[in-house]
Amino acid sequence: MDDTLAEDLRQAIGALVRAVRAVDTMPGGAAAILGYLDRDGPQTTADLAQRRMVSHQSAAKTVKELLSAGLVAAEPHPDDRRKVLLRIDEAGRERLRQDRDRRATSLHNAIHDTLTVGEQRELRNCVSLLTRLTAQLTRR
Repeated sequence: MDDTLAEDLRQAIGALVRAVRAVDTMPGGAAAILGYLDRDGPQTTADLAQRRMVSHQSAAKTVKELLSAGLVAAEPHPDDRRKVLLRIDEAGRERLRQDRDRRATSLHNAIHDTLTVGEQRELRNCVSLLTRLTAQLTRR
């Protein structure tokens, strides 16, 4: 087995992710928080900080910006009134959808402008392999 495969793959995927995210209209931290709230429902700032692996202060700053922009709403935590639950609202969901659509369109165009039909089929076959690798890494 090629010892450089893991590093080559890491670099290629990292560069691809950065290139695709270049079309985003909001900072990555804000998009990540909106994504967590969209996929997993209401959460506290502490929960979001832990998931993003950032400080509570950093997550709180991003949450404050999202609240000010009207993309998330805050409500009292049902089990602990000292805490606040954050939830994505319709404006946040729409903004997230727009950025996701922009990323997908950018990637779609690059695939069709760069790869032959055969290469596109080859790339399609790689998606399931990448999905399996991701599942293995997230189980750890």
